[in-house]
Amino acid sequence: MKIPIVEDILSANDRLAAENARLLADQGLLAVNVMASPGAGKTSLIVQTIDALRDHTRLGVIEGDIASRLDADTIQALQIPVVQINTGGTCHLDANMVHGALEQLPLDVLDLLFIENVGNLICPTDFALGEALKVMIASVPEGDDKPYKYPGMFAAVDAIVVNKIDLLPYVEFDLAGFRQLVTGLNSGVQVFQVSCTTGEGIAAWADWLLGKTTDRMAANQT
Repeated sequence: MKIPIVEDILSANDRLAAENARLLADQGLLAVNVMASPGAGKTSLIVQTIDALRDHTRLGVIEGDIASRLDADTIQALQIPVVQINTGGTCHLDANMVHGALEQLPLDVLDLLFIENVGNLICPTDFALGEALKVMIASVPEGDDKPYKYPGMFAAVDAIVVNKIDLLPYVEFDLAGFRQLVTGLNSGVQVFQVSCTTGEGIAAWADWLLGKTTDRMAANQT
């Protein structure tokens, strides 16, 4: 009896996610669903990306957390449009939550929208939000075995950002083996190595994202 209920929930979510996707596409706006475990560096990566791109494109952020608006306050201090979603215990964002947040943002003056999902490596995989890109952050201290434990997440994303590479000298993490494993799960995935602490690798990641944003804007104009 539970399987049909789950299918109905996902089907309803997918319909609303498609509506979100149409709205964003009509605006020529690239939405990026940022997923990771707690503490991997989702907000830190968004902040670093804002610093790298704010002179080149117009950015907005949706922050998803179970409680508080700490991350939204961090983004707001950068004078970037931001909406906080508190799920009240739900371990992921869904399309309905994002739909409400989109109504609160000035979409007509944005080019790139980050949607920071709730810290979790399982549930967010199943719930489309209307995003154009899915990005996962894997941090060095978490270990290089996460693709074995959470293959669904690694197989679903467009890009993987390996964060905290400044800790590689101090933590056992087989970077070459990790890259081989994730490309085996997802042959088309882009892998970026960054440190949000030192700024290493941020430029390459930001350039890739800016290219995707420019492509979306151009597609909207044709």
